[in-house]
Amino acid sequence: MPTLTFMGHSAFLLKGESTTILFDPFITDNPKAPVESSEIKTDYILVSHGHADHLGDTVVISLRNQATVIAVWELSRYLRLQKVKTQVMNIGGTLEFSFGKVKMTPALHSSAVKNEDGTVTYVGNPCGFIVTLDEKTVYFAGDTGLFSDMKLVGELDPIDVALVPISGGSNMDSEDAARAVEFLAPQITIPMHYNTWEHLEVDVDRFVQLCEGKGNKVQVLEPGERLDF
Repeated sequence: MPTLTFMGHSAFLLKGESTTILFDPFITDNPKAPVESSEIKTDYILVSHGHADHLGDTVVISLRNQATVIAVWELSRYLRLQKVKTQVMNIGGTLEFSFGKVKMTPALHSSAVKNEDGTVTYVGNPCGFIVTLDEKTVYFAGDTGLFSDMKLVGELDPIDVALVPISGGSNMDSEDAARAVEFLAPQITIPMHYNTWEHLEVDVDRFVQLCEGKGNKVQVLEPGERLDF
């Protein structure tokens, strides 16, 4: 039975029988992170885009664990310059692994890395991921706005657990995220990307009410809590 642990913000640790996968490992500068980055062990890191609150500790954690990072071509190239082992994918692609498969899905957002001199480096399109592990399917939306093709995402790959942002501003708010859940039709949804800082504060109960009013189950996790599924 896989487990999914919320690491705060949009970071999650997915553990299967023989494989561990880390999503968007923003740990060190994350005020909600329940662990230090040095405590995390993982086999793969999936990075949705290059913004600091998602790329986060990718390089440090990858190098320490010799973990493979899965990302779009431009972000993979950026990481390879830092000696990180990467598996290149792009949106719409699917790859088979020993644990199952990874499909890269669209996301409506932007993606760049901020350099020390204040300039930014473009690192490709943002994305989401469909991960099948131990015969369970997890959809990690990444940072995204609502788009109607989310319905197709859920139809092509029936989802056990969906991870969706709800903070608004730079991605979906609760109302749009609840509509996304209708499109995706997962067995259960976990909200993310909210209440990390004051400008991301939202009433998560509002999201829960909107989803459950349509018959969609939501599990709110506090940082450090896990879901067995």
